[in-house]
Amino acid sequence: MKNNIILLIIAAISLSTSCQRTTSLSSSKAKKGMTKVTIMYPNGEGKTFDMDYYATKHMPMLAELMGESLKYFTIDQGVSGRTPDEAVPYLAIGYLYFDQLSDYQNSFGPNAEKILNDIPNYTNIQPVVQISEVIK
Repeated sequence: MKNNIILLIIAAISLSTSCQRTTSLSSSKAKKGMTKVTIMYPNGEGKTFDMDYYATKHMPMLAELMGESLKYFTIDQGVSGRTPDEAVPYLAIGYLYFDQLSDYQNSFGPNAEKILNDIPNYTNIQPVVQISEVIK
């Protein structure tokens, strides 16, 4: 039993690492003071998420629309809850990084309709969005 839990944890870490994707927009890491937009897709009964579409179509489209103001993005795919018996709390989480909040606002606003209208192409989930300042 203990070996199975250890193997599950190793598999979850491996999958999490392999499912995180970064664009070629920039190879830089988040820096203190940057704005991070986190888009979370909660799991639940009847909820669906097409990771392939999200990673190969939606996020690249979003990056193109936002242009140089978007420094880079990453994508996480949920693989496990806190314990092996818990369902994954979020099916996916996307992260968008900008130098400042106004860069996000000025690039999202004019493209909001196109970006939001694409959501039904990959999920039936209403995403939860949080905008944060990178501290460390």
